[in-house]
Amino acid sequence: MTEPAAGPVPSPGGAHHSLKRGAATIAYRHTPGRDPEGLAPGVMFLGGFMSDMTGTKALALEEWAAGEGLSFTRFDYQGHGASSGRFDEGTIGLWADDALAVLDRVTVGPQILVGSSMGGWMMMLTALRRPERVAGLVGIAAAPDFTEDLMWDLFDEPVRREILEAGRWLRPSYYGPEPQPITRALIEDGRNHLLLRQPIAFDKPVRLLHGMADPDVPWQVSLTLADRLTSADVRVTLVKDGDHRLSREQDIDLLCRTVGDLVRGLA
Repeated sequence: MTEPAAGPVPSPGGAHHSLKRGAATIAYRHTPGRDPEGLAPGVMFLGGFMSDMTGTKALALEEWAAGEGLSFTRFDYQGHGASSGRFDEGTIGLWADDALAVLDRVTVGPQILVGSSMGGWMMMLTALRRPERVAGLVGIAAAPDFTEDLMWDLFDEPVRREILEAGRWLRPSYYGPEPQPITRALIEDGRNHLLLRQPIAFDKPVRLLHGMADPDVPWQVSLTLADRLTSADVRVTLVKDGDHRLSREQDIDLLCRTVGDLVRGLA
């Protein structure tokens, strides 16, 4: 896939496309940038657990990127949004492969990966597998290792037993009427992708945004991630009254400024 010739800034929300990954169909939207050679960094958004590519942050960042003439890509993991598959058949490894497929087959040139919550884990796994394609990272309440540290380690014994014996447990969700199916496969596969137990070899710039009023992912997780990264260019921004989503107008402004500063620094 190549970028079009330079011209007017494209409007955000490019055509809805999909790519095949085996029997699966991965839905995505790609807005090309103004750089005809694909040398300027593009922006790729990686969403969170049980979220989709139509969320507030993804759409706002897409509009900002279009105004800056930057390419922008957002997508749905299998079992999320417009992509095929069942959510309760998904695992960290499966969704990380989806992200890698979008990076490889949709985007052109260096990319700044922006990961929200679980997307912060996905962006790290993607960057480690394609370091030559990733120019920088921006995490929003990044949640690497959440299946172990924020799920399994915090579940009481009856919940653990139900997951092990029945294969899943339906966790009530604070963000909608549908419960979250937490499966044994999700937990066990997550252990194959844990990052925070050792140094993380990534030497590009990283920016981590986290709300200190986040009830789902403690802000200390971003500090641990910053400590584990080998890059010297890592900055953590804490928003004292910020929640998990960081979707308020001032939070969106902070996100866009952060990505913009990273783009200018890379240029």
